[in-house]
Amino acid sequence: MTHIQPVLTQLNIVTRDFDATLAFYRRLGVEVLSGPPATHDTRHAAVTLANGFVLEFDNVALARVYNAAWRRPEEGCRVLIGFSLPTREAVDQRYADLIAAGYQGRQPPYDAFWGARYAVVADSDGNDVGLMSPVDEHRRSWPPAESPDS
Repeated sequence: MTHIQPVLTQLNIVTRDFDATLAFYRRLGVEVLSGPPATHDTRHAAVTLANGFVLEFDNVALARVYNAAWRRPEEGCRVLIGFSLPTREAVDQRYADLIAAGYQGRQPPYDAFWGARYAVVADSDGNDVGLMSPVDEHRRSWPPAESPDS
């Protein structure tokens, strides 16, 4: 399974002050569009840059929904480095392989509200690394349900 190379596709920044963070990146010249309306105090915005890379912004309330580590503040990381894998099964297998190798699981694989299979593992420096399958539109659900704890 490790022969499948993950593709770095996104960087997700969890913000303490959502509006101030968006103001900074907009001043920098990044055309961040407003995200969906806030639900249960959750906030999200994203921009796809010219090279296809996705830069996303979430507030802490939303990070707590999709990453169980954020429900344990001593474990949460401000940046999530997102890698895509080609299948839902590849997410489960890669997560299992990394955990078996001794890396810390932050969020076990689950079917996320946006329609992808999703998991989070901490790298050797404690940075959160997301593993995500392609989105399956038939698996989307709203409002977001809290992810399972590890």
